[in-house]
Amino acid sequence: MAVATSVQLNGDDLTIRDVWSVAVEGAMAALADDGKTRMKAARALVDRAASESSGEHTYGINTGFGRFVSKAIPPELSEELQLRLLRSHACGVGEPYPDEVVRAAMVLRANALAKGYSGARIATVELLLECLNRGVLPVVPSRGSVGASGDLAPLAHLALPLVGEGSASYDGELISGADALARAGLEPVRLQAKEGLSLVNGTQFMGAVGALGLVRARRLAKTADIACALCVEALQGSSVSFIPEIHALRPLRGQAASAANVLRLLEGSAINAAHRWCDKVQDAYSLRCAPQVHGASRDLLDYVEQTVAVEINAATDNPLVLVDRGELVSNGTPVLSSCWVVTTAQARTAG
Repeated sequence: MAVATSVQLNGDDLTIRDVWSVAVEGAMAALADDGKTRMKAARALVDRAASESSGEHTYGINTGFGRFVSKAIPPELSEELQLRLLRSHACGVGEPYPDEVVRAAMVLRANALAKGYSGARIATVELLLECLNRGVLPVVPSRGSVGASGDLAPLAHLALPLVGEGSASYDGELISGADALARAGLEPVRLQAKEGLSLVNGTQFMGAVGALGLVRARRLAKTADIACALCVEALQGSSVSFIPEIHALRPLRGQAASAANVLRLLEGSAINAAHRWCDKVQDAYSLRCAPQVHGASRDLLDYVEQTVAVEINAATDNPLVLVDRGELVSNGTPVLSSCWVVTTAQARTAG
């Protein structure tokens, strides 16, 4: 898989392979111009809602959270509200996520904000990407996601170094978030209205685990076909069970793909040709039915990939900033569906 020199983020076309290239292979990431344009428009709407003169009552901007949703927050306390939100939600426990998962979550969080429906400032997202590109990796405990409301706790830990708090690793050393920024030549940001909320609302750690697990699962699917071809060779099996005419009669995509792959691997085999006319009637199930088994796994991975591909380019925030309507609307986009739970579990297993 080729390494992208710089993955451009606009919230719309990030691929699972892009995530892998950033998280595992060290590719850089940056905001695309069209993403910046949408972010500016969304930010202007948030600033209007946050101004004292607007008179608007907007969740998480000039109100409290949870049971305090009806509590009005004056503009002069807006920064403190967002900072306290990060601190209060950074309550994860357990072993930290591996670096590759943290890197994947960072690029996914930046991509979600680049979509232009959260109202985060460009400077805040660019700092997140500078941390990613310069090797400032937040320390994020692996236990604490509330699942049904998104990765609130992990994302809070991810965001704390941006404000000079929390912990991070830099050059292999575990240090404070403030020291990590300083060593990388970066300055902490002061969060403005809604930015703390935008940084923690989402499913980016679930998406990170899913995307990375899916890449590995795809490799396992190909490895299974290779193992099958080797077994056919070693056991002097027949390649006839893999011809396309058979699998066209049960046109399942994964089954046909697996059979075609095994047949390609056996192409030109002197071993297979040598016993073509032997008196064996048919091979064992484990050989002649391998495409049916491997194919079912491939079909499931196709479904997982479709779901993950949508998730990594989704807006996952509440409230959402709908520029065309000129409104900030409360909604349930940070909440994941039951099918996303299934796909994440599958990705974890595959990994």
